[in-house]
Amino acid sequence: MARNKFQTLTEQMFYILLALQSPCCGVDCMERVRQMTQGRITLGPGTLYTLLASFEEAGLIAQTALEGRRRIYAMTPAGREMLQGEYARLKAMTADYAAYYREEEKQ
Repeated sequence: MARNKFQTLTEQMFYILLALQSPCCGVDCMERVRQMTQGRITLGPGTLYTLLASFEEAGLIAQTALEGRRRIYAMTPAGREMLQGEYARLKAMTADYAAYYREEEKQ
C-alpha cells in the first residue's frame, strides 16, 4: 500500500500551513515562517512553490486571489484538519519523550 504523501509533515510543510491560516502570497508566507521560527527555518522559493503546488493539488490550500503576479493562498478546511492532526501527533511524541526519557540514561 502506498504511503499517503502528507501522512506526516516536514517542518517546512508544517510551518507553511501554519502561515496560511490567514491568506497571503508566497513571499509573505516565507517571511511569516522566518518570523515564527526566529530565522531557524528559511524557505527558498523552489521549496516553497513546490510545496504550495502540492498542497493546492491535494486540496489543503486554495488560491483565493490574484494580485498582479502574486497568488494569494489560504488554508482549506482539509488543510486545517491536516495541520491540527500533525500538531496532535507532535504533542503525543513529546509526551512520550517526557514519560520515557530518563536523564540518568543519558550519562
